[in-house]
Amino acid sequence: MKQQEAKLDLGQTFPLTIKRLGINGEGVGYFKRQVVFVHGAIPGEEVIAEATNIQPKFAEAKIKKIRKPSEHRTTPPCPVYYECGGCQLQHISYERQLHEKRDIVIQALERHTKLAIPGMDIRPTIGMDHPWHYRNKSQFQVGTDPNGQIIAGLYAINTHRLIDIPECIVQHPKSNRATRTVKKIISRLQIPVYNERKKKGVVRTIVTRVGFETGELQVVIITATDHLPHKEELIDQIKKQLPEVKSVIQNINPKNTSLIFGEKSIHLAGENIIRETLGDMSYELSARTFFQLNPVQTVKMYDEVKKAASLTGKERVVDAYCGVGTIGLWLADGAKEIRGMDIIKESIADAKKNASRHGVKHTRYEVGKAEDIMPKWAKEGWHSDVMVVDPPRSGLDDKLLQTIVKVKPKKIVYVSCNPSTLAKNLEFLSKLYKVEYIQPVDMFPQTAQVESVTQLILKR
Repeated sequence: MKQQEAKLDLGQTFPLTIKRLGINGEGVGYFKRQVVFVHGAIPGEEVIAEATNIQPKFAEAKIKKIRKPSEHRTTPPCPVYYECGGCQLQHISYERQLHEKRDIVIQALERHTKLAIPGMDIRPTIGMDHPWHYRNKSQFQVGTDPNGQIIAGLYAINTHRLIDIPECIVQHPKSNRATRTVKKIISRLQIPVYNERKKKGVVRTIVTRVGFETGELQVVIITATDHLPHKEELIDQIKKQLPEVKSVIQNINPKNTSLIFGEKSIHLAGENIIRETLGDMSYELSARTFFQLNPVQTVKMYDEVKKAASLTGKERVVDAYCGVGTIGLWLADGAKEIRGMDIIKESIADAKKNASRHGVKHTRYEVGKAEDIMPKWAKEGWHSDVMVVDPPRSGLDDKLLQTIVKVKPKKIVYVSCNPSTLAKNLEFLSKLYKVEYIQPVDMFPQTAQVESVTQLILKR
């Protein structure tokens, strides 16, 4: 008769040794074979944990006491770190964060693939020299505190309680200052902020984006209604108090959704775009355009993409999920032709402008999905030698995976922001492709997120 395994009870305290770091930055241990995730715990630590959530396949717990702290434990410099949830790893030394992020990639491969991990070339994570104030874009929700004062920030972990964050230490200082200033102007003009519970009010979110190299700043006010009270006064005050702002946009999102941006944007002041420079390339960025959030690490990552593509000047390159054309243009000097696609028409318009401005004529950009456009190109007799994919966290669409199998580019360079979906996609692609290596890149220090560049070569 099989012996029944002991199970945890809610509120139970128990000793636990932390073995690994989970994909969301939590410590992972095992209590009588049951997986336990402990927020704030570090591999190697021995803790007394209290069960807070019991599920059939896992449990969650909080630290009651640290019996044996890790040598890598540090004091988080952010005053709201344990409330905010925006960062998950400030309590771990940066050098150790890089080690753990490589391990997160390995864990995903072990969980979702049958690949031979021990012999695989998974390289040390490329980190930052100065892993603070690196984000070029902030999206802070607007609300009110219990005293009715306007606040802007992020929601507390696993709640809908808004935490005011006047100074976020992973955001660019200009972005912090702009958010604080706009928040004060909205408060002074008594522009109503949106209340999600009552479905009333106007201002939902303050979005700021800064060009690290150009110093240009864009402010986007996300509203629930087309009507923005005191609009002219708001614009006038932003111009006076933030002269570095080159673009002011209103975006309307009336829907009850977790998405920040709505479909409609209104140009309020300045230009429609701001400019940013990466290496020798400059880009024009409109409000809804996707652009990498860490420009310093983006240069390092794109250089890794260039290494993985290893172009000779003869290759036809597809830049799937191309956005404003950043990766494709980075590779253009070594390619015979670059073709890209994206479902956001504004991004494709920006990609065409960026290519034209840099004098890159051997490009072609189309609005749409790669899985629809690539077969069309194949029918026209155009086949890619190298395909670069940089998908969202959900990974490659099933239809695109099937398309890749049909058109069979000789080489794939997979830029991933989610190790789990990367691993699942690699398991599928490994039937036809050999995974040459994976290079993790730390695009988001202090968080559990890890990016990577993977080189896949078509098997002969």
